[in-house]
Amino acid sequence: MTATGGSGRKVRRFGTCLMLVMILITVPTIGLISALDFWQVEQGLIADENLLREQTEKSIVQAITLVDAGLNLFDSTLDQRMAEGFIPILAEYERAGRDPAAMDLSRVREELGGEMDIYIINTSGVIEYTTYPPDLGLDFAEIPYFYRRITELRLGDTFSADRILTEPASGELRKYAYMPSPDHRYLFELGLDCTATGVDRYDPQYRTLKEDLMRLNPALEGIRIYDCFGRIINVTDSEGPNDPAVINPIAREIFETKQDRTLTDAAAGTTTRYILVDLSDPGYASDVSRIVELTYNTTPLNTRLAEMRLGHVVLAVFASLVACCIAFPVSRRITRPVREIADDVNRIAAGDLDHQIRISTGTEFTRLEEGIGAMVAALRENIRRLRASEEVAREYSAHLEELVRERTAELEMSNRAATLFLDIMIHDINNANTIAIGYTQLLVDALEGEQQEMARKMLSRLEQSSETIGGVATLRRARESRTALAQMDLDRVIQAQTANFPAVLIHYEGHPAAVLADDLLSEVFANLLGNAEKFGGPDVEITIRVEERGEEVEVSVEDTGPGISDTVKRDLFHRFGKGECRLAGAGLGLYICRMLIERYGGRIRADDRVRGEPGCGAAIRFTLRKAGTDH
Repeated sequence: MTATGGSGRKVRRFGTCLMLVMILITVPTIGLISALDFWQVEQGLIADENLLREQTEKSIVQAITLVDAGLNLFDSTLDQRMAEGFIPILAEYERAGRDPAAMDLSRVREELGGEMDIYIINTSGVIEYTTYPPDLGLDFAEIPYFYRRITELRLGDTFSADRILTEPASGELRKYAYMPSPDHRYLFELGLDCTATGVDRYDPQYRTLKEDLMRLNPALEGIRIYDCFGRIINVTDSEGPNDPAVINPIAREIFETKQDRTLTDAAAGTTTRYILVDLSDPGYASDVSRIVELTYNTTPLNTRLAEMRLGHVVLAVFASLVACCIAFPVSRRITRPVREIADDVNRIAAGDLDHQIRISTGTEFTRLEEGIGAMVAALRENIRRLRASEEVAREYSAHLEELVRERTAELEMSNRAATLFLDIMIHDINNANTIAIGYTQLLVDALEGEQQEMARKMLSRLEQSSETIGGVATLRRARESRTALAQMDLDRVIQAQTANFPAVLIHYEGHPAAVLADDLLSEVFANLLGNAEKFGGPDVEITIRVEERGEEVEVSVEDTGPGISDTVKRDLFHRFGKGECRLAGAGLGLYICRMLIERYGGRIRADDRVRGEPGCGAAIRFTLRKAGTDH
């Protein structure tokens, strides 16, 4: 039952994963297709809008160019008339003794028929005298390029006609012409009012142009036309007079840079285009170029794009929901043969090896079902063989267990015999060593000279032999001990062992600590203190330090002896490892220390008392686990 449930959950998870994969593939695909379609439509609408703007701009440029061409044709018909108008002006200048203040300009104007205004421009480019009061004091030096042109005309000797221009103050069309004074102190200017000459048939004032362009481009909201000074010369949505003091800095900048510009105001929903219509002619003093300001309303386009974006999003969401609804039954249909096979396999796994695998549609599933059937048949045969082998194995196992019990009993008997023999041997050897040490000590006290020295060497060998026997006994106890580790008072153990070395100066401040060990912990300190006393020399000092480090306690036994070289430190704690000192024994004590410390779950190492200076003394450091820690 457990296996069936687990496999069923796996199949269900597979069906769910398959459905999720289908959704994760379909939904992003639908979203991508919708986004690409919207992008294409958006680009098409923007391209159409840009094309319509280009056509609008070309139309107004062509209209302004045609108007200027008509005016230019009419200009040439007035040149001769204006050239003759300078004859009475020059005569009056000579009559007044070349003093403009003494000239009767009003009389000369009447003599010219009252259609031309007279302007006298000084060397600074300022209109000093005129019959047209609005332009009195006008400073052309503020217009550098025009000032340079009229200066060239003043210094010349010929008549020069200008184009028909729109007078900013009145909005009237005027044609200007220039003639230098004979002494080149002044430049005479004539301004012909062209309103009554019929020139207006060449100038539609652009009022009908906006209506035509609005029909062409419904997004067009307004058209403004500026001259080269940035002054508006025609407003399509206003019939009032223009204010010559109002200057559009953008239009002025467009004229100076000769670069068109586009400004967008997202808050107002408008896009403004500034277009330069270059009508300049080096043959004329004035530049009749125009700057056209076209204002487009972008709100309809943005609204349409927003509606299309919303429509695409709704369509993508709907298509995604449909895809999700389709994915569920499709995934179930795909996983149904898998579920059936899983159920059949679960019944077989539960022990019903006679159960037949249901046949599903599809070549792949048929091959899978045939393979499972063959596997079940082979499994039946293997089970039969396994059961036959179990009887053989059971009989062999029983026989083997009997042999193991016999051999174990024999080994235990041999071990007990060896242990007993070893105990008897250790006891006898210790008794003999004790007696020998006593007699040898008497000889050392009784003899003198060379014989006494020989007796001391014999005594040293006997003591070394006694230590070895003690180490062997300790080693046997450590190996045979089955005592579990318990809480030990580390400070008490150290105090007890230091008391066994009254002749040695031992520094220990005391540090209460509870560690995991057994009764053999005292052997570690006995061996380490004994080695320090033996190899440190007659004046050796020993320092014992205890430091707590997290869940461990680190103990250091340091001495002021000759130290341990780096080559010896590596193998010092190996079995029968020896130091370089001539007093070094068999090395069994340090081996026992390592075995016990590792049994307690700690680590032991040889170090320098002073780091990097082996000759300043040795330090043996080991760690013990604190009582109460779990490992």
